[in-house]
Amino acid sequence: MAELVPLSEAVERLVRDGDSVALEGFTHLIPFAAAHEIIRQGRQDLTLIRMTPDLVYDQMIGMGCARKLIFSWGGNPGVGSLHRFREAVQNHSLEIEEHSHAGMANAYVAGASGLPFAVLRGYRGTDLPGVTATIKPITCPFTGEELTAVPAVNPDAGVIHAQRADRRGNVQLWGITGIQKEVVLASRRSLVTVEEVVDSLDPVPGAIVLPSWAVEYVSVAPGGSHPSYTQGYSVRDNDFYSAWDAISRDRETFMSWMEDHVMSTRAPR
Repeated sequence: MAELVPLSEAVERLVRDGDSVALEGFTHLIPFAAAHEIIRQGRQDLTLIRMTPDLVYDQMIGMGCARKLIFSWGGNPGVGSLHRFREAVQNHSLEIEEHSHAGMANAYVAGASGLPFAVLRGYRGTDLPGVTATIKPITCPFTGEELTAVPAVNPDAGVIHAQRADRRGNVQLWGITGIQKEVVLASRRSLVTVEEVVDSLDPVPGAIVLPSWAVEYVSVAPGGSHPSYTQGYSVRDNDFYSAWDAISRDRETFMSWMEDHVMSTRAPR
């Protein structure tokens, strides 16, 4: 059963140095508040997993949290490069393992399903199998077709943001939900930050409900997806994404911004 605990306590229990950690959210519901608390608590040597390591992982990489990144696309959406990510790759201080979106999604599904690997067609004709050791050919035993296998993703810690939870720890999310439920089900330990805790979850068309037994911790973090958005609660801060290009381009400017806006602040309680 999920425990409702303050964010700082949840992160302290959930994330350990050397862990593999997935913070997911596809454009929507990106768990920035949880990422900031991981940074504040000084976690290091992490293997970060994310389909689209945009600003949230640029910040974590720039603050020295990451040893390795498993991903399928990296950039500042609609703006350009992730400068802290780029610098780490150029300095050979960050190991990278690159996949396609389909490969990552299927790897999460395999992890959530208790399977050792996923099978798909998506890598045929690409260069990725030549540069990523975890992409392997596999022959279908029924048709003889050559397909591609990728290992299941089972993070030590999976973190997502959602709209709300009830007092028993059942979580409800809607809108662009990406592969959030798969991340929670695939992870050994999980945390969901939410905008609010309510007495009961009113039905919402298309909503996903994660039952309390599937989630380890729930923490209230209003605005916890900013600068991304939470449908029904907030809108995407497009100006921030544009501003981040200049903030992150220079390391001293980046460190000053992180000190002022992350390190010197506190997690919601």
